[in-house]
Amino acid sequence: MASFGRPRVLGRIVLLLAMILALVIGGIVWFDYIGLIDAKTALAPAYKLLGVNGRAPKAIRADSPVLLEEERYAKRLESIAVRAEDLDARESGLDKRDADISQKAQELDDRGKALDDKEKSFNDKVKEYDNRKANIDQNAQYLVGMPPDKAVGILNAMDDQTVIDIFHAVEERAKAAGVSSLVSVWLSGMPPDRSATLQRKMAAKPSSLE
Repeated sequence: MASFGRPRVLGRIVLLLAMILALVIGGIVWFDYIGLIDAKTALAPAYKLLGVNGRAPKAIRADSPVLLEEERYAKRLESIAVRAEDLDARESGLDKRDADISQKAQELDDRGKALDDKEKSFNDKVKEYDNRKANIDQNAQYLVGMPPDKAVGILNAMDDQTVIDIFHAVEERAKAAGVSSLVSVWLSGMPPDRSATLQRKMAAKPSSLE
């Protein structure tokens, strides 16, 4: 009796499980068909095997929140891309401006150095002029205090321009003191050709110190 009842109980269990499985699959198919769930991907092989067309996916409505959110997202991405392009353009412009500023700064620096060199050259010339003028004035003072023949001997050993500068210094000192200049005395004591040359040069170019 016991061994006879076991196969019947086992058969009922198997049948019950098969019915439950069929109900579950049938429920999934039905819920997918009416749109409560989306199981078309999982059931596609079964539909194809049975030759049954699965439920076609519903078209998204134009006012669907999902579609609107996608549009907003797409617009956001587009706005970000435009912003990125604008930032790149600005960065490129800033780089160019920095390069221009650096170039202008270098040009200004070069001009500053050139001006410094010119100023130094000018100062050197002024200093050289001052030194020469001081030497000319000192020589003129010494020569005025010498006997004329000795002064003429020293002047004959100098170059023409130095002699002309001394003559002018002596004339200026004599004019300031209200006395006669010794220049005419010195010229008369020089050889005629040297005296003529000095007078001609004095008329053409009075002094290198002017």
